[in-house]
Amino acid sequence: MHSASTIRKVFEGVATRPQMFRLFDRHNQRPDRWQTDSAALYSGEWFEIDEALYDYMLNILPPLWMRGPIFALREFLTGSVTSVFFALRIDGRTRYFHGYCNLSDQASVEAMRVAIFERESKPVRAMSRPERLEHIWSSTADAYRGYAGDRFPPAMQGQRTVMLWSGSNGTILKLLNDLTDDEIAAKLPVHMRHLPDLAA
Repeated sequence: MHSASTIRKVFEGVATRPQMFRLFDRHNQRPDRWQTDSAALYSGEWFEIDEALYDYMLNILPPLWMRGPIFALREFLTGSVTSVFFALRIDGRTRYFHGYCNLSDQASVEAMRVAIFERESKPVRAMSRPERLEHIWSSTADAYRGYAGDRFPPAMQGQRTVMLWSGSNGTILKLLNDLTDDEIAAKLPVHMRHLPDLAA
């Protein structure tokens, strides 16, 4: 089963309203959805939104708390993990972000803020291999992504999979983490395929 606990960007670009709501629960197909604690799976994920979506989320319900331009949603996703929205001044303009923070860790919100600021302050637009894989996972329709089942060796079961067009072999199912550089490029939007690599 895919698990993560580090702060990580999961979508390149500014998410639209439909993309934002889809990104809120991008692990909805996981096979153990109702059996395990998913706090580590979601905690640390972040992506960019626009000002209108930031304002919309602020006005949906009274926030759990608001500290300047940062606020947390009152409704928790799982355990102590909830949505935190950031308005950050980066390179002279205000940009808006959503992140999942585990509020049982008092440092999680500040760590997220710092990580987003540092990542988005880089002078050259680039993507690391993990960011490319996360973007592919985030932007692939549910019908074309899933989790390895009993057709895979036991050690691979539960890992994320995506469907690929392989030419002469037709459509194949492959582990997300096993995609080659050429397969990654083919799955990315054209404007992202030639972005330079960013050290993870």
